[in-house]
Amino acid sequence: MTTPTSKGVAPKSAVTREVLHTRKIDFTAYQRSDGLFEIEGRVVDRKTVDFHHREGRSVPAGDAIHDMGVRLVYDLDLVVREIETFTDYAPFSHCPEGGRALQTLVGLRMSKGWNSEVRSRLSGARSCTHLMEILTPMATAVFQSLGFLLIKGPDRVDENGKPRQIDGCYAYAADGPLVLKRWPQFHRPATAPTHSSGSAPE
Repeated sequence: MTTPTSKGVAPKSAVTREVLHTRKIDFTAYQRSDGLFEIEGRVVDRKTVDFHHREGRSVPAGDAIHDMGVRLVYDLDLVVREIETFTDYAPFSHCPEGGRALQTLVGLRMSKGWNSEVRSRLSGARSCTHLMEILTPMATAVFQSLGFLLIKGPDRVDENGKPRQIDGCYAYAADGPLVLKRWPQFHRPATAPTHSSGSAPE
């Protein structure tokens, strides 16, 4: 199957593309009756050709090679309260065991440093790579899931009284217009980069 590239991207000569592999990662967040919140993330990999793994199973074209995910329970403070993993399809029978290490994330807060903590605790042979890859975007989806509650309430601040949103993304940069308008006392004017004389810019 071939499809033309998007208009404006391809040159006028006919450029076509052939699908080799698709990966879909999706998240669904829930508000629970016990006052906590839950998010489920799933990753699904498919190929357009039959896939025969030397030590694993054979997968017909279009069938899932990976179909696995993470269910994570959290509170309003973004603290992980419970976590479980599931594997519907994987190349090897022992792949589901790779989810055990994710229990080390219970009690961790999904805030600055989340990604580095995930890598530190789960990288390499300690866990399933595909499950670990779900956890990085999962944290941002968790934050989005609570947006309607956070907007209604007071700003969430750190120990110094600084709103946690500041410098959390480009839009909330401390030297940006949004912080200047909403929290002028925390606004930091942008500084132009300086270079020592005689040296070239890096």
